[in-house]
Amino acid sequence: MNNTDVQRSLYEKHESQVRSYCRLIPYELTKATNSYVHTSAGTRYIDFFSGCGALNYGHNDPDMRNALIEYIAGNGIAHSLDFYSESKGAFIKEFADKILRPRSLDYKIQFTGPTGTNAVEAALKLARKITGRLNVVAFTNSFHGVSLGSLSATGNQHHRNVAGIALSGVSRAPYADYFGREVDTLPWLEQMLSDPSSGIDPPAAIIVETVQGEGGLNCASAEWLRRLRALATRHGALLIVDDVQAGCGRTGSFFSFEFSEIVPDIVVLAKSLSGFGIPLAAVLIRPEHDVWQAAEHNGTFRGNNHAFVTARLAVAKFWSDGDFSASIESKSRAVGAVLDSLQHRTGRLRKGRGLMQGLRCLKAESAAKIQERCLEAGLLLERSGPHDEVLKLMPPLTIEDEVLEEGLSRFSEAVLSVRDDS
Repeated sequence: MNNTDVQRSLYEKHESQVRSYCRLIPYELTKATNSYVHTSAGTRYIDFFSGCGALNYGHNDPDMRNALIEYIAGNGIAHSLDFYSESKGAFIKEFADKILRPRSLDYKIQFTGPTGTNAVEAALKLARKITGRLNVVAFTNSFHGVSLGSLSATGNQHHRNVAGIALSGVSRAPYADYFGREVDTLPWLEQMLSDPSSGIDPPAAIIVETVQGEGGLNCASAEWLRRLRALATRHGALLIVDDVQAGCGRTGSFFSFEFSEIVPDIVVLAKSLSGFGIPLAAVLIRPEHDVWQAAEHNGTFRGNNHAFVTARLAVAKFWSDGDFSASIESKSRAVGAVLDSLQHRTGRLRKGRGLMQGLRCLKAESAAKIQERCLEAGLLLERSGPHDEVLKLMPPLTIEDEVLEEGLSRFSEAVLSVRDDS
């Protein structure tokens, strides 16, 4: 039995069957730098996965790494519940100065448990507390997490089926272009909320992703989002933007909703907020809605001092001017050009925006074969969509131009090697 077989046997014997991503690559990951991941088998992958959006700034950014090492070596506080700490204060100041004020956004920051789903739970609880209503409107193909409250708002049946109890308190509405580009879905929602006999209770909140990462890279237009903002206001509902995956620069701007010029009542951030893959989540709340009483949404790991260190540096390094956004836009155009060519040559539909784009295959089996060939070629990526039929490209925002070009070349070869009728 070789070393790889020994490693696999160890995990298969002791780790739960719930594991998923490791089934793609039967080797241990050993090290990573920016856009490359190395395995125990000596394979080097170009990373078009980015930790499912948790590594927007690449693997092991040297400035963040060195700052964290220095902080730990200096016995900086590691755990502090929600006590004040120097690292938290430094992050709050940087975030307010570099992210909120330049965008004329006025939000209070709530640090929740360190996962996106916990932050979504907090946002939903707060909306219900503010309005006194119970119902929440969520959209088709949405993904907001798998703890029970956020799972109720998640559309994916694979995740919903294992809840073990009824998932209530959420009404489902069709997302933008759900019935095709020729069908406007918002008049449907407007009519349902305006009709006292529609069966939909007045909502405490409407929760939305501007790009549905897990749902298949479906995008809402700026015009659709502006009308949704107005609709929520008319019906006394708070608008929550779940920016866990699409935020922190993934679509080009720090917040994914900036292009639409809307101001959500609540914004949920996690994944790449720490900048370094360290768990950190936050809920941004318009001040008039910050009606929490002390410890109403509690948790031992509210905030994360090590994450505050790297998060502050991420904001300072990448968001002090417009250069980083411009570089993302340039790379997004390069990805889009390749996807447009592949769409023309294969008939597979280009999806997404920014650096969360991809191709929708006609068959999930074709997408699986393409993913497998990408892995064989040293390119790491995942699939999404209702049937895992969408090939999802999410390279680090910091990926070098030549590495991006090489990754796109490997992707194109894999796509062209598989027919949808094969």
